Formats: sequence, structure tokens, C-alpha cells
Amino acid sequence: MEWSNTLIGAGLAALLCTGCAAKEKEKTGKPEVNYAEKIKLLEADKAFSDLSEKGGMTKAFIDKMDDNAVLLRPDHLPVVGAYAIDYLIQINDTGFVLKWQPHNAEVSGSGDMGYTYGIYSITPSVADTQLLGTYLNVWKRQEDGTWKFVANSWNEGIGNPQ
Repeated sequence: MEWSNTLIGAGLAALLCTGCAAKEKEKTGKPEVNYAEKIKLLEADKAFSDLSEKGGMTKAFIDKMDDNAVLLRPDHLPVVGAYAIDYLIQINDTGFVLKWQPHNAEVSGSGDMGYTYGIYSITPSVADTQLLGTYLNVWKRQEDGTWKFVANSWNEGIGNPQ
């Protein structure tokens, strides 16, 4: 009898805590942050960068982009879907290495969309220099649970990197 009372008490406490959390969410209007999903998205973005660094930018982008992805490039109209693949194939990426470091990620409450941003670097193979800039990737979770980007944008140059 003592165990059943303990179980009933624990069950009631769990229900009350759930209700309190729901009330707190209603009060603040902010969705709960799912840190596990956020970490998975950061890991997906880092794996994307690693693939670019080791296998080339073109291969990485084609591998990690959704079929309807949009590339937003300076002085260019948005490049969408199959046109984005054609655009990427035309880039000769043998003369440079593109890599980036994600600084943050956010994932929607439903867990099906998210974004990452950070700083990228382009290192030309013939020059002793490094070009830096900022980037933003918008991601969509695929049916198999993996992430693919649906939009990619970047800006050249940054002030003093911190």
C-alpha cells in the first residue's frame, strides 16, 4: 500500500509540474527550447563544413541541399532548385577551401525547420590569405530525420572577428 501511495503521489506531482510548465509557457509566450535538437542541427552544419573542407564546396552543397533550396548570392537573383545545382556545378572549387564555424542554431517548436549562422573562411590555395564573412543556413528536416538546407546566404567581410 505504501508503494502505491508513493506512485500515486509521484504521478500527481508529475501532472502538476506538467501543468505548471504549460502555464509558464502560456505566460511567457516562448516555446520550450529543445537543446538536443539544437545540438543535432549544429552538428549537421559542422558536418556540412567538414564535407566542404575535405571534399570540395560543390560536392558538399549538392549533397546537403534540399531539392527546392534557394541560394542567395551578391549581385544575383535567387537561384532555386535545379538551377542552384547548375549554378554550383559551374564553380571551379579546386583553387580554394571553404569552411565555416556555426555560432548558433535555433530549431522550430515542431522540430522540422531551423537555422544556423556563423563565420566562414575561404582560403585560396595559391595565396597566403584568408577571406572571412558571415553566413546563414535555413534547414529543413527530411523524412529520414536528416537535415538539408533550404536556403543559404552569405556576406563578404567582417570587421574585427571576435
